[in-house]
Amino acid sequence: MRAVVWHGKRDVRVDEVPDPRIEQPNDIVVRITSSGLCGSDLHLYEVLGPFMAEGDILGHEPMGIVEEVGPEITNVRPGDRVVIPFNISCGHCFMCTQGLMTQCETTQVRAEDKGAALFGYTRLYGQVPGGQAEYLRVPQAQFGPIVVPEGPPDDRFVYLSDVLPTAWQAVEYAAVPPGGTVAVLGLGPIGDMCTRIASYRGYRAIGVDLVPERLARARANGVEALDLGEHDDVAESLRELTNGRGPDSVIDAVGMEAHGSPAGKLAQTMAGFLPDAAARKFIDKAGVDRLNALHLAIDAVRRGGTVSLSGVYGGTADPLPMMVLFDKQIQLRMGQANVKRWIDDIMPLLTGSGDPLGVESFATHRVPLADAPGAYEAFQEKKDGTVKVLFKP
Repeated sequence: MRAVVWHGKRDVRVDEVPDPRIEQPNDIVVRITSSGLCGSDLHLYEVLGPFMAEGDILGHEPMGIVEEVGPEITNVRPGDRVVIPFNISCGHCFMCTQGLMTQCETTQVRAEDKGAALFGYTRLYGQVPGGQAEYLRVPQAQFGPIVVPEGPPDDRFVYLSDVLPTAWQAVEYAAVPPGGTVAVLGLGPIGDMCTRIASYRGYRAIGVDLVPERLARARANGVEALDLGEHDDVAESLRELTNGRGPDSVIDAVGMEAHGSPAGKLAQTMAGFLPDAAARKFIDKAGVDRLNALHLAIDAVRRGGTVSLSGVYGGTADPLPMMVLFDKQIQLRMGQANVKRWIDDIMPLLTGSGDPLGVESFATHRVPLADAPGAYEAFQEKKDGTVKVLFKP
């Protein structure tokens, strides 16, 4: 089969690789019909290469048709149309029963002291082959697959794999009061969807970004949007829009791709020049993140407000302004999305009448799998209005 394969920093290719097969009794094999390109994939493309191995198959936002099932699988059968969550969880361990599927005790990558295994996402998370491919082996399939109805296009459901539950959790964790205001930093796929969900739930959403196409896209959906390039002090501008207090909640949907921190950029560049073993230790023990977005969130949120982190951060020694956090009595919530926890909340918005979150028009680019290298480059460089790419194997 063909798959998107990592070969090095900014070097992904579409290679012929062996077809996946049933390896455990609770596996299934899915023929992929759509697979998303995620902002998190850019971390592998750029920063987290020391944790990758040449030949790793990328991608963690797939859906498709069940082709084969293991002998213990009774919840799906060949021919079912399914979405596959990006995290691999069992559904029955202590953490899963607490709604913390990202901490699944069955698939935790204990050798790396990390949570649940993820598709297509480095040695840190199990080095499980990903879904930017023609076929995918799905472990723990007695719980993971989300069966969706026939009829509507893939675009209606594919974002259940990551974008929708990640954005839903970000808004949920933001604890916006009824009728309150939430600022969303970063209007990439997750930030954009956060503004849509917040607006749907009756909150005032204010987006912040510096890419003109992303700002225009948010404004077209009725979201207030601030251009970073037009405001010397974004936090003060947000306070001016919120009676001088600041937003009730701020969602950081940027993470370590944030612009504007020379120290963070230097750390990332240094990590890129080190041998893999040394770079892994550097990233594990030092801060490689550009923290501007997080610092802005802490500055902008009102006293007693909540900061919700959905952007991925990669270092362990990143300094935080603890005095400010304590003095302002800020609540801070974060984490990978516990996908299955939110599906019952989201599914009615996809199967009912209308398209309240605009999922069918959410993708900006739909490209053949063969065009993946160019799509990665365009997304990384924010060219051609690239916000969300769907691969069609």
